[in-house]
Amino acid sequence: MASLAVTSSLSSELKAPSYGVFQPSDRPHQNLTATINLSTRRAVSAVKPLRVAAESRRSDSVAPLAATTTSFAAPKTEEGVNGEVKKVDVKEENFEELAKELQNASPLEIMDKALEKFGNDIAIAFSGAEDVALIEYAKLTGRPFRVFSLDTGRLNPETYRFFDEVEKHYGIHIEYMFPDAVEVQALVRNKGLFSFYEDGHQECCRVRKVRPLRRALKGLRAWITGQRKDQSPGTRSEVPVVQVDPAFEGLDGGVGSLVKWNPVANVEGKDVWNFLRTMSVPINSLHAQGYVSIGCEPCTRPVLPGQHEREGRWWWEDAKAKECGLHKGNLKQESSETQNSTATNGEVADIFESQNLVSLSRAGIENLMKLEDRRDPWIVVLYAPWCQFCQAMENSYLELADKLAESGVKVGKFRADGEQKAFAKSELQLGSFPTILLFPKHSSQPIKYPSENRDVESLLAFVNALR
Repeated sequence: MASLAVTSSLSSELKAPSYGVFQPSDRPHQNLTATINLSTRRAVSAVKPLRVAAESRRSDSVAPLAATTTSFAAPKTEEGVNGEVKKVDVKEENFEELAKELQNASPLEIMDKALEKFGNDIAIAFSGAEDVALIEYAKLTGRPFRVFSLDTGRLNPETYRFFDEVEKHYGIHIEYMFPDAVEVQALVRNKGLFSFYEDGHQECCRVRKVRPLRRALKGLRAWITGQRKDQSPGTRSEVPVVQVDPAFEGLDGGVGSLVKWNPVANVEGKDVWNFLRTMSVPINSLHAQGYVSIGCEPCTRPVLPGQHEREGRWWWEDAKAKECGLHKGNLKQESSETQNSTATNGEVADIFESQNLVSLSRAGIENLMKLEDRRDPWIVVLYAPWCQFCQAMENSYLELADKLAESGVKVGKFRADGEQKAFAKSELQLGSFPTILLFPKHSSQPIKYPSENRDVESLLAFVNALR
């Protein structure tokens, strides 16, 4: 296991006003003492994180990270014959092998590798908790870096003050992502401010966190998280140091287009805190009040001595699934029988919810199939809310519904798992989730969308070609 421990002999040296740079080590268990060259820290202090142009107007309420820059800096991976820089092809590089190579690497080495490979197309996800360690590691590499955070509108005042302190300490601008105001307004008006205490946190987290995160990641090719294996034995015990993200899409779109780096995956919480104290970095004042894992104010509370840190999150729910959806790829894929049962019992929050999207019942889609001369064409997704591929295309499908709202094309969904799965397979061409069907205006036979590209532009092209 990579170690963050810093020897006592280093304490006196750390008082010098200097910065560190990454030094490669051929010893797999090399600790932090050997990976920081303190004598060169001052020289790196002039390196500033990359700035991103101000967000421009677009159909979304919040533009994706870097979506408004004129171009993206190509990740520096290897130089060609004439010195040109080749871009990392996420879908071709074997990140499982890379994860094995870096399994015993230090967090600093992993961070350096991530920033080296992806340049301006990667950003650190900062929650306002102890993952400030990631920012410190990024600074120590001497490379430019970006940081983004999700402002849900429900954070503690201490967390907002901490954001400001971190920006001033590191001389950076955190790129904040906000939830869609219309979606938040609809949720609060329909269900109140604290509906999550009654029906679970998934719906609120989806609106305030998951969808803003999805918009942010669509502007990146990779992201860096503070996940550790010891944070949640039930969901994070097998987190690798680098992986192709199983749940979200990146800049190029489609499954497998985003890489997820977890530099402190193999580090224990106590070693993270030893590192933070040694490096004298800013700390969220909530930690001194007993908070360990910090999220939104209504859903986070201090933990007692001996309690696991995740017990302070969504304490009124089952302790086996303490994930908000940002790292839903950690959740084990159970058998289809178990998944169908879980979905039927309502324990998994529904998806594809929008005022511009019609939820079809079994009778509804049967009636749609019988119409030979429809007034309007329909596009319908056959889905299961527990399916990670359905979840991954949710934002694109909702955007499609918004774009088609005044076009005369109806957008719908049909939940095809559980008892409806056999019917969907025999009558609706269901092969796997999600399956997308277009019901043309003057034809009874639905046309199945053939592509694996589920971005809004590809879906629009399919609809427009067959309207």
